[in-house]
Amino acid sequence: MKASTKHDDFNEWGTEDTRTELIRKLQRLEEERYILREGERLQDFTCLMLRHIGDPEPELREHIYSIFYIWLKRDNKFSCEEMRKLLAVLMDDRHLFYRIGREGDQSVLTRAFSVLPVALIVQRDRNNPFLTPDEFQHLKHSLLRYYQEEKDLRGYLAVEGWAHAAAHGADALEELIHCRESDNVLQHEVLEAVKGMLHNGVRIFDEEEDERMASIVDTMISEALLPQQEIADWIHSLSRCTEWPDTRAQRIARVNGKNFVRSLYFRTRVRNDGNNLILNGAMLTAEAKLNRFNEAN
Repeated sequence: MKASTKHDDFNEWGTEDTRTELIRKLQRLEEERYILREGERLQDFTCLMLRHIGDPEPELREHIYSIFYIWLKRDNKFSCEEMRKLLAVLMDDRHLFYRIGREGDQSVLTRAFSVLPVALIVQRDRNNPFLTPDEFQHLKHSLLRYYQEEKDLRGYLAVEGWAHAAAHGADALEELIHCRESDNVLQHEVLEAVKGMLHNGVRIFDEEEDERMASIVDTMISEALLPQQEIADWIHSLSRCTEWPDTRAQRIARVNGKNFVRSLYFRTRVRNDGNNLILNGAMLTAEAKLNRFNEAN
């Protein structure tokens, strides 16, 4: 995926000088309650933040995201056109797809922290639609592709802090399923992406990624975005990994699935409205099958 040339001003790689400039600007912004001074342009800050969105220093990454959160969610500083341009850059091959498929290096920081402001922009579109049908299709395909192709699933890194790609991507997918264009086909595509992440063959999640993924399905249930039987059928499909050969990939799928189902079960039990009998049965059956310590197994 190539970055569009019309957004080249967002796409220049940063240098140590621009990093130092950004740190200075962000410190001053924090002191002045994130209010721009007269003559300052939003784009000037955005360019610098995009250049260093995957910086190995965790405090700088978190500070960049915090400003995107404040300006996109709290203060609504970006116009619709500015958000379109920003979204196009965030989803290009220097951000969301930067070295996609790599594992064990720092490139995951750029990908995982690019998807966070994407989620904020999707939320803005939900509340005040501005994306064209073609732009929404590009957004949908990009988020699904990212969740399918991200291979670096580390949670918290000893030096660089949070990577948490599976959790961050889940946040964006939860926003996506709320969109007015999100039909039954898209809901099922998201469910399959979640199952693919749980059955990743590499990592048993230990940083509550299962809770962030459970939020997606909990939203589908609470807002009746899919018929209960279709969600129940999908939950049953998570336990079919118990029929696979006894390999490491099978154990990963089983343990991730078990933890996910437990998270979802207790999330939905809180509401206890008596309307989830089909789903409760599906979750209890799936958990029993996935739990090799269950006496019935």
